[in-house]
Amino acid sequence: MGRRLGDVSAPARLAAPDEGIGPDELALATRNHGLPLEALRHDLTPPGLHYVLTHYDIPYVPDDTAWQLTLGGLVRRSLRLDLADLRAFPQVTTRVTLECAGNGRALLTPRPVSQPWLVEAVGTAEWTGVPLRLLLAEAGIEPGAVDVVFTGADHGVERGVEQDYQRSLSVEDATGGEPEVLVAYEMNGAPLPPQHGYPLRLVVPGWYGMAHVKWLCDVSVVDEPFTGFQQAVAYRLRERPEDPGEPVTRIAPRALLVPPGFPDFMSRTRVVRPGEVPREGRAWSGRAPVTRVEVSADAGRTWHETVLEPDDGHRWAWRRWRLTWTATPGAYLLSARATDAEGHTQPLDQPWNRGGFANNLVQRVPVLCRDQDDASD
Repeated sequence: MGRRLGDVSAPARLAAPDEGIGPDELALATRNHGLPLEALRHDLTPPGLHYVLTHYDIPYVPDDTAWQLTLGGLVRRSLRLDLADLRAFPQVTTRVTLECAGNGRALLTPRPVSQPWLVEAVGTAEWTGVPLRLLLAEAGIEPGAVDVVFTGADHGVERGVEQDYQRSLSVEDATGGEPEVLVAYEMNGAPLPPQHGYPLRLVVPGWYGMAHVKWLCDVSVVDEPFTGFQQAVAYRLRERPEDPGEPVTRIAPRALLVPPGFPDFMSRTRVVRPGEVPREGRAWSGRAPVTRVEVSADAGRTWHETVLEPDDGHRWAWRRWRLTWTATPGAYLLSARATDAEGHTQPLDQPWNRGGFANNLVQRVPVLCRDQDDASD
């Protein structure tokens, strides 16, 4: 009897009210890891600590592979470029904070069944490569072009659809200068690690991670809106399966707190001693620059503005913030929230969507300030 892809590739679903994380989600979580929040102290995230989300398999690309990027479609001259060709173009390095569109998904009720992110799906790196607009100018975009489609070398099945991973940008976004999209070949001054797209990837500053196509092998200019799976089916903000939904694009503002003190191994509840406790973290937004970060120690009932450090010219990267807290014995719930220059602020109650996308609910960190004479350790 024949078998179909639908036999091994389930449709999207929501977890039942009392359903815990299943083996399928656990398997995804072992393949994809988040940033340990104590690593927020690094201005640049070491590649091994930077979050990873891989839809299918990580392509095996030996060092001696003659990788080529093809650029074609609605252009005057098709291009076939190897790494040496790309390095001959002007080189740009941009510091960019990447965040997975599903960051925070596991905190939603009901929970969309997928990669079970809490709040750690983020990282910041310096990406070096050639501006995409220069490659498109070299090829020459023909009149009538609408979208630019990017294809990665990772191949798999999702919700019954066999596919290469593909995403698109409008011609306007692909050729724009702010932000400037990169075809990147280095991360933090070294060749891309395999899990981050070696040897080539797209970097789209300010956009959620689904737009940053890894293992980039083809760029095609088309004369109609791209309707591939990852564009028209996945990564849409919808409340019902039949809704067309709105596309996921720019990163919503978020602040994350470096958990203070030291943790319990299982619960991750933080323990601090009475006295001054530094509260610090990072904040970012792909919509507009972050202008304010506030913190709370009482589950969001009262808020205090922090000291926000300058962005030092790195518009598309996170910013550090700080504020000292005088802790007294008791139990606390620490939170942080960011506001950007367009007035977008993190919510205390998260609007829900079926994919669990763009969930920028404020972080909540349980903290116990122990009594000075507590000898229970």
